[in-house]
Amino acid sequence: MAETHRLEQPVLNIVGERVALGPLRRDLLPLYLRWINDLAAAHWLGLEPRPMTVEARTAWYDRAATGEDLVFTIYAREEWRPIGTCALKSVDHRHGTAGIGVHIGDVEDRGKGYGTEAVRLLLDVAFTALGLHNVMLSVDASNLAGVRAYTRAGFNEIGRRRQAIRGAAGRSDEIYMDCLTSEFVSPVLGRVFASDGPRP
Repeated sequence: MAETHRLEQPVLNIVGERVALGPLRRDLLPLYLRWINDLAAAHWLGLEPRPMTVEARTAWYDRAATGEDLVFTIYAREEWRPIGTCALKSVDHRHGTAGIGVHIGDVEDRGKGYGTEAVRLLLDVAFTALGLHNVMLSVDASNLAGVRAYTRAGFNEIGRRRQAIRGAAGRSDEIYMDCLTSEFVSPVLGRVFASDGPRP
């Protein structure tokens, strides 16, 4: 089954240098289920460490696939391999705000820059396609790789909730970060949406 996903280019919404974002796919439910059952990943996502059933993940899929949040599958461009999910959450068009979340599924795909580029593409959708102004997230201060990835993607720390997260090594701060459209340079959609000039 995984080999099929590697051979055929999926439906894509935005394509970067090394990763691309496309819609969720029902046929990838077994993969989404395997990813979320990694308790270490669930911890970094702020989820309770508990087994996720097929029924629960299917319910998540049904909500995510038809709800207001913009949820994407992340693909590594080599062989169009699905490697994670990301989302723009709580989009508020009146105020131009949203939150984001990103999850690289398998441990061997983490630490390779995929998450950073996926976040940049997500910001491109938020700022260039949707016209939003401010995108915010929170991250466990002990998640050093996550903090680095978000900083490289363009986020800045704006505050902390002290000792708000309990982990195996003790308590850590919850860091709040945001990015403004004025601080962001579009990597893809700025060119895609650019005027091609007057037509005869």
